[in-house]
Amino acid sequence: MNQRLYEYIITEKKHHAFRHPVPEEMAQEFSRLALSPEERATRRFEFLCGQENPVFLPQERICFLRTVNNIPDMFTPEEWKELRQTHQGHELWRYSNLCPNYEKVLLFGLMPLREHADSYGRRMIDSLLNLVDRYRKAAEREGLHEIAQALRQVPRWGARSFYEALQSFRILSFALWLEGNYHNTIGRFDQYMKPFFQQDMAAGVLTRETALDLLEEFFLTFNRDSDLYPGVQQGDDGQSMMLGGVTAQGRDGFSLLSELCLLASRNVKLIDPKINVRVSKNTPDEVFTLCSQLTKVGLGFPQYSNDDVVIPGLQKLGYELKDAQNYTVAACWEFIIPYVGEDVPNIRALSFPKIIDSCLRRNLSCCKGMEEFLQAVEREVQASCDALCNEIRELWFVPSPFLTLLMDYPDHQPKYRNFGLHGVGLASAADSLTAIQQYVFQEQSLTPDELLQAVDTDFVNAPQLLHQLRYETPKVGNNQDEADRNLVFLMNAFSKALKGKKNCRGGCWRPGTGSAMYYLWCADQLGASPDGRRKGEPFAANYSVSLFSRPEGPFSVIQSMTKPDLSETINGGPLTMEFHSSIFQTEESVEQVGQFVKAFVELGGHQLQINAVNGDTLRDAQKHPEQYPQLIVRVWGWSAYFVELDRAFQDHVIARQEYLL
Repeated sequence: MNQRLYEYIITEKKHHAFRHPVPEEMAQEFSRLALSPEERATRRFEFLCGQENPVFLPQERICFLRTVNNIPDMFTPEEWKELRQTHQGHELWRYSNLCPNYEKVLLFGLMPLREHADSYGRRMIDSLLNLVDRYRKAAEREGLHEIAQALRQVPRWGARSFYEALQSFRILSFALWLEGNYHNTIGRFDQYMKPFFQQDMAAGVLTRETALDLLEEFFLTFNRDSDLYPGVQQGDDGQSMMLGGVTAQGRDGFSLLSELCLLASRNVKLIDPKINVRVSKNTPDEVFTLCSQLTKVGLGFPQYSNDDVVIPGLQKLGYELKDAQNYTVAACWEFIIPYVGEDVPNIRALSFPKIIDSCLRRNLSCCKGMEEFLQAVEREVQASCDALCNEIRELWFVPSPFLTLLMDYPDHQPKYRNFGLHGVGLASAADSLTAIQQYVFQEQSLTPDELLQAVDTDFVNAPQLLHQLRYETPKVGNNQDEADRNLVFLMNAFSKALKGKKNCRGGCWRPGTGSAMYYLWCADQLGASPDGRRKGEPFAANYSVSLFSRPEGPFSVIQSMTKPDLSETINGGPLTMEFHSSIFQTEESVEQVGQFVKAFVELGGHQLQINAVNGDTLRDAQKHPEQYPQLIVRVWGWSAYFVELDRAFQDHVIARQEYLL
């Protein structure tokens, strides 16, 4: 690894000195001229390209640095007010969580695209290539002949080598962010880069060592400007890379390039790119071991997706087999289809504990048995899903002519326009159902009113009941059927409630097991719950057991969490588990972690995220943040520097169970 470049960017952040702001008054001029949104997007991109200054960092081979540190708004506050009155938007109203077709530009360049682009697309290509030419001339003046030679070729024309392909990708990624898009995913990197890599390896242009060195520098490029990318917290930037998985020919796509990407991530130890790996029952044991060696480093990588479950699940939702086989992940873990899909996989979230709370108050005292109460819960799931779906009637995005150039929409329309709903607090809701079933209906040791009063008073006057609910009642994660069947019930109800529903763009609705930040937000909006969770305590992140659950061990957790048919709730959302860092001390233990992942896959799990953590270190980092600037943790679908997180996110990571094998 280029240690000088690493220190310049990561530890010293000297490249920040090249940044400068541009005026924010652009929207007022656009409004005065009554420009169309497409014209505004194009003019802003042209302006920003013109304002960028060519900069070369010490000893770098892959260039392009953001020097403009702000992207002016295209609309005035008054125009935004009008847009909100006539349209609906998602998050920042800009395109996100999409995976462009990088491959076609890497192979053929931007000039063939320009021939078929509209006037906006042509102007954007011209602006970007003008900036590339300014970089090339600057490289020539500074005697950087390798960079100059590459910029004569890419991205104007197709890459001729692995090095040029990496440089071309960097420029495309730079342009997408500059256009104002966000959570721009990397997609199946090892698949579309493989031809360039194999060609150079076969010709002797690259060796394993020189290829790894290039990849390490390439990984550094994702961390140059990531603090400028919007997200809930620093690190939530969506730079997700997918490795492996079945190919269009039905073969395993894991290769030497995939292995080198895992090794590059291990060596640079940075939060980007976020590494994902597609696996299946046929994945060799050595791949699971390689992945576990990366987990050992403590970055929160890789995240696993199981082709055996995901591909059939996507087919059930209407995706063609060839597209389902080509899936990647969005910013965090939602499954998306590269360059033909325009899904919005995180449009809303369904709070399952809120559903239980509503039924507890409205229905429990009227029900004669658990079956009747479950019917009420199922009706509430349906009603809540209907309400969320009906909220989205007309969705509008700020136009992105450059991004559109990189998509392959049949007949100029996205092939898929599906929406995804997160399922939040599943374990807490299932555990609440188990408590109601056991104490209200089976033992009859609690009346509905007594349970409701205990919940409403946050168990202040019922400490014995609180302990009983938290620690003595069957819970999801212990492979106990009485708890797990309630998890199965809730997920089946979720799937059933959305099956056959169409969204406002003609697509389907996808239920999922992810939570995103809602594990904090939804919990804040709810008081105590029948599982013993007290007011102010968060839910588990994603598809995980409750924070105060006491599982017998990690194997009992995966046995519980794989009982539902996860292909029916396939929007994405991993089972997230923290393993104590001490278990990674020997080669044998690392292999055991790999075998644990393999067992999860064979049991029918859909997505898994394992983190190596040490609670004592995290608590010390809270007290002495200056001593841990590079300490990395997995938050929910992304990794971040622990000391940069808000306290609520830090506390949640610390509160999670630390498993031992």
